[in-house]
Amino acid sequence: MSDHHHHDDDHVSEHDRLLSGPALRVKALESLLVEKGLVDPAALDELIDTFETKVGPRNGARVVAHAWVDPAYKQRLLSNGGAAIAELSLVGRGEEIVVLENTPKVRNMVVCTLCSCYPWSVLGLPPVWYKSAPYRSRAVIDPRGVLKELGGEVPDDVEVRVWDSTAELRYLVLPERPAGTEGWSEEQLAEIVTRDAMIGVAPVTVPAGSRR
Repeated sequence: MSDHHHHDDDHVSEHDRLLSGPALRVKALESLLVEKGLVDPAALDELIDTFETKVGPRNGARVVAHAWVDPAYKQRLLSNGGAAIAELSLVGRGEEIVVLENTPKVRNMVVCTLCSCYPWSVLGLPPVWYKSAPYRSRAVIDPRGVLKELGGEVPDDVEVRVWDSTAELRYLVLPERPAGTEGWSEEQLAEIVTRDAMIGVAPVTVPAGSRR
């Protein structure tokens, strides 16, 4: 994530640079299984991508979109995240989920400094960068710098709040609804809500050509 990552050996991926010790061991095991023909790397990549970027985050996107169109639900979500999320038949693994609302003056950002605690029920598998040591340390030391790299610069008059997850307490960011989405259906809104926006490192934007 830091600048020096972009100047290392071109043959080493950003993914590999951010791997922690345990993750490196897992990757070594994966490589061995692939080498012996026991695992199809394409199938494995597709499975991981499905849970990391499609199935899991789509659950969280449903929650966010519903909160955007239903003010009463939004209040319940902010008051008791776990109970409100359960209303949509999405249930976690026993951990408490607190929902943090982004506003024009406040940006919330989630990290787990001790390991990689993450709200799996609404976001699926945590991305590699979320588990990496550079993100876990820099999110606390230089959150504005991290946000600038991952999602764009945050104005000086906007407060950045960093929230540290634990095994018992997880966080979900309720991002600001972007301008230009008035009149959109809940399903249309859910399509533009990203995992990174619900971690708090990027705003939700309207893709070019997606205005309805």
